[in-house]
Amino acid sequence: MVNIEQLLNEHSVIITESLKEYLKTPEKEVDEIFDSMRYSALSNGKRIRPFLVNEFSKLFKGNSESAIAYGCAIELIHVSSLIHDDMPCMDNDDYRRGKLSNHKVYGDAIALLSGDAMNMKAYEIASGNKSASLESRIKAVSVISRLSGGEGMLGGQQIDHDCEDKKVDFETLLNMHSKKTAALIKASALLGCCSAEINDEEDERAINAVKYASSIGLAFQIKDDILDVEGDEKLLGKAVHADAKMEKTTFLSFMSLDEAKEYAEKETKKAVDCIKQYEGSETLIELAYWLLNRNK
Repeated sequence: MVNIEQLLNEHSVIITESLKEYLKTPEKEVDEIFDSMRYSALSNGKRIRPFLVNEFSKLFKGNSESAIAYGCAIELIHVSSLIHDDMPCMDNDDYRRGKLSNHKVYGDAIALLSGDAMNMKAYEIASGNKSASLESRIKAVSVISRLSGGEGMLGGQQIDHDCEDKKVDFETLLNMHSKKTAALIKASALLGCCSAEINDEEDERAINAVKYASSIGLAFQIKDDILDVEGDEKLLGKAVHADAKMEKTTFLSFMSLDEAKEYAEKETKKAVDCIKQYEGSETLIELAYWLLNRNK
C-alpha cells in the first residue's frame, strides 16, 4: 500500500532544498525581501501542488528534474497567495502554518513585495527550466499565468472579496472555489503533463488530469470547510470557526456536516475514476483519499 505521508515528506524535502537555492539572496541590499520570501516558502507545508506536478509527470513518463522546477514554480505562486491572503486588506490572519503570518513579522510593505517577488521568481523558474523543451516552457508559463490570474486563483479571490458580508448562492460558491482553490491544483496537474511534454490541453491525458484535479480541488475545499468546524486548532496551525466569525458563506451554509462529507466523497470518487485506467496511478488515487481523510 502507498504511504502518502511518507512520499509527501520525502518529496517536500527535495522541493525545500531546491527552493533554498532559488531564493538565495543575490545582494545584501535586498536581503529583507528574500528573507521574507524564505520565511514563508521554506516553512512547513504539505507541498501538495509540487507533489501533483511530480506524480503526473511520473504517470506520463516525464522528466523528474523538469517536474522539480515546475513544482517549485507553482509552490511559489501558492505561497505568494497565502502571504497576500493573510494581510489586513484581505483575511487579516495573524497565523499561518503554526507561526506568525509574514506581514506580522516583516510588516505590510515587505509582505506585499515578497509576495510579488515570489510570483516573478516562479515565472523565472518555469521559463528557465533547462530540463524541458521550449514548447513545454512556453506552455508552462501560459498555464501558470491563466490559472493563477484573473481567470483563475486571483479571480476567485476577487469573487471571495466581493461576497464578504453577503449571502452567496451555491453556484457562485462553486465558481469561486473552482478558481480560488482548484485553479492552482489544475495548474499543477497540467505542469506535470508539460514535464512529460504533453503540451496540448486537448490531449486525453491532459483532459483527465484536469478533471482529476478539479474534483480533488473541490473536495479539498469542502474538507477545509469541515475542518474549520470540527478540526483541531493545534493540528491545523490556525484558528478554527474563523468562517463563522467572519460570517463567510461555505459549503456548510448549504448542507449539514454529514452531507458535506458525502459530497466530498463523491468528488473524490470522480477524481479517481478519471485516472484509474492509467498504469502507475496508484499514488494519485491514494493521494485523493488521503486528502479526503486528512485532519489538517
